Amino acid sequence: MTIETLKDALPDYAKDLKLNLSSLLSDSVLTEQQRWGALLATALAARNRDLVAAVAADAARHLTPAALNAAKAAASIMAMNNIYYRFTHLASDPDYATMPARLRMNVIANPGVDKLDFELWSLAVSAVNGCGKCIDAHDQVLRKAGVSREAIQQVVRVASVIHAVAATLDGEASLAA
Repeated sequence: MTIETLKDALPDYAKDLKLNLSSLLSDSVLTEQQRWGALLATALAARNRDLVAAVAADAARHLTPAALNAAKAAASIMAMNNIYYRFTHLASDPDYATMPARLRMNVIANPGVDKLDFELWSLAVSAVNGCGKCIDAHDQVLRKAGVSREAIQQVVRVASVIHAVAATLDGEASLAA
């Protein structure tokens, strides 16, 4: 399955998602690696099997093996970090935020691709997972490094569309069951 066949599988009421997905694929704000890494990382975060398969198949034609691995790593590490840091942010006891996380996060320091690309993907996954603290942290790193607001907004657009496609496919599968 590819993204094109996946778009065809979306119901008629999701026409806006089809159009938005098409516009994401022709985006000129992000580099090809940034775009396809964000698509793959957010598809993994959204957890819909068909979506992951379609995006992974297409991403393999646009990303190096190192970039494929890094996009997967961004989804993986942020799955852990988003839960932990969302907890420290939402807990009423502020002491949790001052305690060491004691969670291994070595991939963030050495992702195997440009660190700013990895930061963009981590931000996109954090948007899918709803971790405000991680969103703020990644946004600050990216902005400090000179990444444009347009590029940051674009990876969040990727996250929002990919998440909506996953939710639509999951909803349709539930209705069919």
